Amino acid sequence: MHSIRRSGESPWTYIQLLLILVPFLFPLFWMFLSSFKMQVENTAYPPVWIFQPTLDNYREVFIKNPFFQFTWNSMVVAAGSTGLGLLLGLPGAYAIARFKRTGIALAILTARMAPGIAYLIPWFILFTKLKMIDTYTALILTHLIVVLPLVLWVMIGFFEDVPSELIEAARIDGCSNFAAFLRVALPLVKPGIVATAILSFIFSWNNFLFSLIIAGFKTRTLPIAVYNFLSYEEINWGGLTAAATIITLPVLALSLFIQKHIVRGLTVGALKG
Repeated sequence: MHSIRRSGESPWTYIQLLLILVPFLFPLFWMFLSSFKMQVENTAYPPVWIFQPTLDNYREVFIKNPFFQFTWNSMVVAAGSTGLGLLLGLPGAYAIARFKRTGIALAILTARMAPGIAYLIPWFILFTKLKMIDTYTALILTHLIVVLPLVLWVMIGFFEDVPSELIEAARIDGCSNFAAFLRVALPLVKPGIVATAILSFIFSWNNFLFSLIIAGFKTRTLPIAVYNFLSYEEINWGGLTAAATIITLPVLALSLFIQKHIVRGLTVGALKG
């Protein structure tokens, strides 16, 4: 109790925090709980709280779907789109911040505000003609629509916080703009790069629309496994929630494990002011 008072916090602070978190955590709790119920229990009204847990839903997920292949596909696509997004986005964000190209940044933001399906049809026609449907390359390129604007807009703020005097000093010492970017700017924004990479990976991992249309049987990602439990006649709630739980756990574990890096990366720019 003494430690709570010394830190300036009170029990009411934790109660408020709990009240804020309940609406966000309850859907995850209910999803996890439903994954151990039979179909009749999942569709019962009022909801069933006391039941005999079963692992049949998880067995069904792995029997009916090549789940390990889906997991590998999601890893390849998420890592590939994140890596390519950083490769293209970091120099772009630096150039926008360094040379004050706010018009380009605004154009990228405006384009990103368009719904994903607006890009899907041109992508599908293009990749069909190039015979790239059901390839990792096509999926990675489509996921850039989500990843690249995120990298650009998050990193612009970090590069704006890099002192221009350091860049000018590097230029006087004979560095080109690109060399100054590599040797001076990038090391100073490492926390931002880590946070951006993590967020980009999560956004790509959870992307559903592009994988549904562009991917084929060989390259389908994990969100498609959830879709497979939806049918015209009924929704298999047990299998659906079991698949969703399996998909969510890696991202949740990753977020909890590296949350301090995300917080540090997203707040370091504000602390510099």
